[in-house]
Order: sequence, then structure tokens, then C-alpha cells
Amino acid sequence: MKLYNVPRNSKIRIIDEETTTPVVSYPVDKNEILHYHHTDGMYSYCTNEENVVVHPAAWTEVEIVK
Repeated sequence: MKLYNVPRNSKIRIIDEETTTPVVSYPVDKNEILHYHHTDGMYSYCTNEENVVVHPAAWTEVEIVK
């Protein structure tokens, strides 16, 4: 599922091999679990398990973690 189709405030797992992020954002790895907050244009606003803000691209392939 594309990240832009995920409901707000969901827990997600990245399943893309390589994820596009802005130059100023921390990188995101495959199988990383994030808390997805919302999409803001081309990128999203997510936090990782350490509460660090990351911005994976809205078209990133993810799965929702229950």
C-alpha cells in the first residue's frame, strides 16, 4: 500500500528496498517501523521508535502494523 493511502496515526512498516527522503531528513530503512502522522505534500511526517521525526516519501510502499 502506498503511504499516502494509510490512515493518519497508524503504525507502519517500510517495505520498499530504498525510500526517498528529503536531504535534511534522517534516512529510513527497509522493515523500519514508524508512527505515521500525516502526509505534507511529497513527503510525510512520521516518528521512529526513538521519537525522531523522519519524512519518507508519500509514494513509499508500506504495510500497516496492528
